[in-house]
Amino acid sequence: MRRLLLALPFALLPLAVAQAHEHKHDHDHHDHAHDSLGAHEHGVASLNVALDGQTLELQLESPAMNLVGFEHAAKSDADKAKVAAAKAELDQPLSLFALAAGDCKATQVELQSPLFGDAGHHDHDHHEHQGEHSEIHAHYRFDCARANDLKQLDLAELFKRFPATEKIQVQLIGPSGQQGVELTPAQPRLSF
Repeated sequence: MRRLLLALPFALLPLAVAQAHEHKHDHDHHDHAHDSLGAHEHGVASLNVALDGQTLELQLESPAMNLVGFEHAAKSDADKAKVAAAKAELDQPLSLFALAAGDCKATQVELQSPLFGDAGHHDHDHHEHQGEHSEIHAHYRFDCARANDLKQLDLAELFKRFPATEKIQVQLIGPSGQQGVELTPAQPRLSF
């Protein structure tokens, strides 16, 4: 299943290229190699979804700006509180993704970000450079007892709790094939 989820961006690459927007970023830095496909763009996140039998996997990638309001290392108490609050929200995926219809239970939750203090594997220079472009990655695995009852993925609560997230590029592999769509607060639902 993990291989399926990791292969998803490559399977949907033609779709992503067709939907790719010119990279617009607020910083005055030169473009980086990672800015082509999957660009770091404030307000925009990506979500890979794979439903295989009763297993549902979600992989959310977002600039930290969308979820905590900044991308620098949290030094002040206020910034640390924002990081802790965002992490607490992301630790509760059933409330963020509205999966009640499938009787889903989270069996795995992995959250990664330099802001969470798990960037020890980066060298110092790389971390300093990336400090301007911090990302938050969340990987979720669910066991859904009634997976056939999952008719849609509803991100309304995610948009509500993280209002700086303006759109989410979703790539999905499910029972009816693969699809890519852009969800927004006004259109937060995707049918499986």
